[in-house]
Amino acid sequence: MAYLGIPKNTIEVLQKYNFNFQKRFGQNFLIDTHVLEKIIREAHITKDDVVLEIGPGIGTMTQYLCESASKVFAVEIDNTLIPILNDTLSEYDNVTIINEDILKVNINKLVEEECGNRPIKVVANLPYYITTPIIMSLFENDVNIDNITVMIQKEVAERIVSKPGTKDYGALTLAVNFYSTPEIVANVPPNCFMPRPNVSSAVIRMTKDVEPKVKVADKELLFKLIKASFLQRRKTLVNGIGNFKELNITKDRVAEALKEMGLDENIRGERLSLSEFGELSDLLSEK
Repeated sequence: MAYLGIPKNTIEVLQKYNFNFQKRFGQNFLIDTHVLEKIIREAHITKDDVVLEIGPGIGTMTQYLCESASKVFAVEIDNTLIPILNDTLSEYDNVTIINEDILKVNINKLVEEECGNRPIKVVANLPYYITTPIIMSLFENDVNIDNITVMIQKEVAERIVSKPGTKDYGALTLAVNFYSTPEIVANVPPNCFMPRPNVSSAVIRMTKDVEPKVKVADKELLFKLIKASFLQRRKTLVNGIGNFKELNITKDRVAEALKEMGLDENIRGERLSLSEFGELSDLLSEK
């Protein structure tokens, strides 16, 4: 068995198939066995688990997943990689390769039909340009997930785990924390990939909350308030929300709600915690 976490084996496969990296798919393949083992460990993969892997590439991490989980669904958008995956994963009978754009796959249907609706675990080495849409679609579509453990740009991972009042704190932080509890579990330097990316990466595990940390009367309103508060983050909340076209909320109403919460009416969105945004949302929905 030629493990692809070993650089020599990866090079052999790429040469055999005369593979050219596609910039538009943000392809950077992992070539570090320690990192691969760490991802499997941190995702808490067991023989009882069904795993959805997004962007398997040539099957480097898929090999590890197949050996650790009961079933793996590997969704790959690049059709030139399908013959390679059929080759590198030929020894495993517990993997299904799906040649599709993950954002177009009906994951809920897949989970229902293939796993009897048991929670799945999601593992991915995500292309940086599409990290946020993929993570948010998994949460927003209410897929039955235990955790999402992904390799992403370090900068984005730090944004997700940042605290109120810091420069990294923003709409993405609040959105991910609304659905899950995130934790950075590994930092990964560029030399662990082929080709080497220009940025450092991190592995982040987002464990889906069984019960939401914040219960609100109107989730759609909460997310619109968050969006309005960070569109122009230097603006006060009163101005940000009051000027936001998708909301029909006057500046006076925002100021009044902040006063009820005991907050300064000149406060910016970056100072509010998720629970404070929840409280503001409920006050404004009542009004």
